[in-house]
Amino acid sequence: MPLNRRKFLKKSAVTGAGVAIAGAAVAPAQAAEAKKPAKAPKRYSLTVMGTTDLHGHVFNWDYFKNAEYSDKAGNAQGLARISTLVEQVRAEKGRCNTLLLDAGDTIQGTPLTYYYAKVDPITAKGGPVHPMAQAMNAIGYDAVALGNHEFNYGIETLRRFEQQCRFPLLGANAVDAKTLKPAFPPYLMKTFHVKGAPPVKVAVLGLTNPGIAIWDKAYVQGKLAFPGLEEQAAKWVPKLKSMGADVVVVSAHSGSSGTSSYGDQLPYVENSAALVAQQVPDIDAILVGHAHVEIPELRVTNAKTGKTVVLSEPLAYAERLSLFDIELVFAKGRWAVESVASKVLNSNAVADDPKITKLLSDEHAKVVAYVNQVVGSATQTLTTVDARYKDAPIIDLITKVQEDVVRAALVGTSYASLPVIAQASPFSRTSEIPAGEVTIRDLSGLYVYDNTLVAKVMTGAQVRAYLEYSAEYFVQTAADAVVDVEKLTNAGNRPDYNYDYVSGLSYEIDIAQAAGSRIKGLMYNGAALDDAQQFVFAVNNYRANGGGAFPHVASATEVWSESTEIRTRIAEWVTAKGVLDPADFASVDWRLTRNGTPVF
Repeated sequence: MPLNRRKFLKKSAVTGAGVAIAGAAVAPAQAAEAKKPAKAPKRYSLTVMGTTDLHGHVFNWDYFKNAEYSDKAGNAQGLARISTLVEQVRAEKGRCNTLLLDAGDTIQGTPLTYYYAKVDPITAKGGPVHPMAQAMNAIGYDAVALGNHEFNYGIETLRRFEQQCRFPLLGANAVDAKTLKPAFPPYLMKTFHVKGAPPVKVAVLGLTNPGIAIWDKAYVQGKLAFPGLEEQAAKWVPKLKSMGADVVVVSAHSGSSGTSSYGDQLPYVENSAALVAQQVPDIDAILVGHAHVEIPELRVTNAKTGKTVVLSEPLAYAERLSLFDIELVFAKGRWAVESVASKVLNSNAVADDPKITKLLSDEHAKVVAYVNQVVGSATQTLTTVDARYKDAPIIDLITKVQEDVVRAALVGTSYASLPVIAQASPFSRTSEIPAGEVTIRDLSGLYVYDNTLVAKVMTGAQVRAYLEYSAEYFVQTAADAVVDVEKLTNAGNRPDYNYDYVSGLSYEIDIAQAAGSRIKGLMYNGAALDDAQQFVFAVNNYRANGGGAFPHVASATEVWSESTEIRTRIAEWVTAKGVLDPADFASVDWRLTRNGTPVF
């Protein structure tokens, strides 16, 4: 049933007995009374549970491998497991003494969420209820902060999802671009009744990532703006305290590292949860998201008050559940937070909640059937195992598809005569397209993000700078040093998705050299690259909008874009070919060297 979002700006109440010791100290009227010990102050224990970066994981199922999910660490995934943990905590603490929150990135990330955004969309007339809404409603979430991936399918899909949820989607720093007023509920205020004592008021402030303005510019530009988290927390927390909040919890889709992946394109920090804790007084706990790291407990001292703020980030994909145990004491006519402690629970310790598996068994079966459709056949097995440090044919498939799509799109335009080059990243280290039948899930596993294609015009000099920046991904390795491939990449903690191949050129990356002077022998069409040469650069929308802070591309002239996912274009290309043969797309464009000698 559609929700009236305004109601989340009002106070709501949950009833039930809390943990309290009734009574107040009474001045002694006589000597006998004076000998009696003073009665203990009233106390209340609140437990806040939190997940983040669920990315459509309802079940412990790998749709790309068509099997139960497993990894070397023995992790389990999915809201069905989280549901079991949540019920255990509620049974121990009392449901009326708990809150369940999420810190965003909910409706993108698996074939399950893609299917209900694009194949059988929730936006269609009489369309289905989103599986994540069904699961989170059934589990009983109290509030969810907006993540940046909530915007990947456009605002219409997000608003429809919002209508289907029985909890608010919070985003104090997601504002209308014109009025700068909140476009989503900024906070949730919840009242917990305590037997024999005044109620405890808990405010949950939701904050999202300012990078949305870059990464999903096509959907949000001119419609929504995303100010910094620190700025908006400083605006809203005093308001929440003035409204009587005894406890302030922030659910923030923002990591704790204080870094950004989009360079200086925005005056805001991408991963600023710890900065919020440090700069904004009166916050008791922060549920952290976005960074996909596990933080059982991080204590940050507020610079203005000296008070400790407790942060926790549970591992993504519903692999962990964060628990904040907040102890309050009633003194001098008010509740005060006495202590906060946090930890994480591992979802591999429990079984799926049958309530959730039964609820979504039909949706799961539909998606399994969809991803197992055969679209062609492969002449040999293609894998990303060594694609980080060797030019792998499986990545060349991506760039070939992108080149072909852009060339066809530019026919008849003034840009049709320009050469087309393309970028692609080794997103996964485990993707494989097996020899024989090729399915949608094989191709989806190669391109795990819902990126779309953009064409930009760049010069040879700009492409050279782009490649130099990309080559910073490699650890500088002396010519006589032993090469350990496990330590060769991710320099400066740069993730694999921020290392790019560029097709249509040939070049060497000399990893013995310092970053910034590694690209050697850069050639186009058999000759040294002309810095003035113009190219049409086929890039994904994340990179085109500045994701990864690659030079020049965000400001380059855009000549074409589309809303069809690159993953879909790959499936269409393979379907049209029928046979996936590396002879049709593979080429050795680059290699690693040390002082001119190949590493491999």
